[in-house]
Amino acid sequence: MSHFLSRTSKAVIGSLIVGAALAGCAVGPDYVAPKTELVPFHNKDAVASRQTTLAAPRLDNWWTGFNDPMLEKVVQRALDQNLSLQASIARVAQARAAAQAAGAQLLPTVDAGASATAMHQSTTSPLGALASAFPNYSRDQKEYIVGATASWEIDLAGGLRRAHAAARDEEQAAEAAQLGTRITVAADAADAYLQVRGLQARIAVTQDQIDTDARLLELVQARKRLGAADEREVAQAEALMRQARSSMPSLRVSLEAQLNRLDVLMGAQPGTYATELGENAAVIPDVPAIGTGDQPVDVLRRRPDIIAAERHLAASNEQIGVAIADYYPKISLSGALGFDSITSNHLFSAKSFQPVGTGALQWRLFDFGKVDAEVKQARGAYGEALAQYKEAALEATEDVENAFMALSQTEIRSQELQQEVVALTRARDLSERAYRAGSITLTDVLDADRQLLVARDDLDATKADAARAAVRTFRSLGGGWDLPQQVAQAN
Repeated sequence: MSHFLSRTSKAVIGSLIVGAALAGCAVGPDYVAPKTELVPFHNKDAVASRQTTLAAPRLDNWWTGFNDPMLEKVVQRALDQNLSLQASIARVAQARAAAQAAGAQLLPTVDAGASATAMHQSTTSPLGALASAFPNYSRDQKEYIVGATASWEIDLAGGLRRAHAAARDEEQAAEAAQLGTRITVAADAADAYLQVRGLQARIAVTQDQIDTDARLLELVQARKRLGAADEREVAQAEALMRQARSSMPSLRVSLEAQLNRLDVLMGAQPGTYATELGENAAVIPDVPAIGTGDQPVDVLRRRPDIIAAERHLAASNEQIGVAIADYYPKISLSGALGFDSITSNHLFSAKSFQPVGTGALQWRLFDFGKVDAEVKQARGAYGEALAQYKEAALEATEDVENAFMALSQTEIRSQELQQEVVALTRARDLSERAYRAGSITLTDVLDADRQLLVARDDLDATKADAARAAVRTFRSLGGGWDLPQQVAQAN
């Protein structure tokens, strides 16, 4: 037995050495990351010239730059509890397991097994009838088997290694997608919060206007009792107040929708945090400064969607090698070492030892062009992934340019509206004084009042839009996660 084991071991070891030597190179193209040449952002000066009182925050936690503790609490709660983010983390675990399974295909598989069989032989069956003619024949038979089996496919053409590399690339793409979900959750939570604050401010303005219109109605009614006004003026003043009141329900509907949206983003049932967000309801956070030193290549390096697209491209390149590997022969080795005996007393003895070794060769010689088609399909998938990567890079720069322009122009509009509100407030106060003095008609007061309400409502909506534009800018720059130093310094 020792001589047989020695010969078997040498054969197996020799096969392993030959297989390892043949598997030294993998067929298929080696992956080269694409180079994207982009010019600097042409709208960055519009953002760089903004006048702000808050410093530019770090991109990885940009929401702290708004100097709003409640905003920070909301975003952090969403990052801790959001269900979409939890699902993305689970997808990363799946991709990691798939990469681990693909790597295991490169290694031998060893199985251990044992069995015990007991049988009462039929004497009327062909085998039983023949065996029963021998002396000392026993119808009761037993068999005991204990051993281990091993099998290994030698990766001659590197198809398994290419598949493992593709799975690792997909794992990295899943990790990037998870980071992208994190950025989206943080931005969506901040956007919903800012809309809540904007709507609360608009509701406060509308209520203030309702109170002002109510006082004007009382003034007109008092003048009517003194004979200085008629019923038409009373009706006009009451209509203005009703108009202000009529805008309140739609604002409350919009507020409720954003509160519910925010609760879902925080992984809670709608209505959970509404009371908490009712505090300091009219405050819209100021917009911080935004750093504009990043070049387009820096944005591509940081944005998870670009990272994921590049990893998908790398995986599709490896799949070409997987397909080409089917042109080459596949060699597999298998063996078993065990014991087989009809009695348990002699199971682990030299006579019961039963080794088996097998080598197999499989080579696809003719398949009506199936491998050719698979290679073409893999190359086509790579071409598609390359186009998608380039398009994603262009769309990323588009996001940044649009966000820069939206932020700068929204803030300019907010500043103009602020001046308009100041002027209309002065005009409205002067109109009411003139009406009290009887020098102008009520129509002039109502018109000034209506213009002021529209301007104040527009101002609060624009302030919220400016803050939301800042959120969009941070999101377009890829802010919301901590960029590893080795990635940040990569060329």
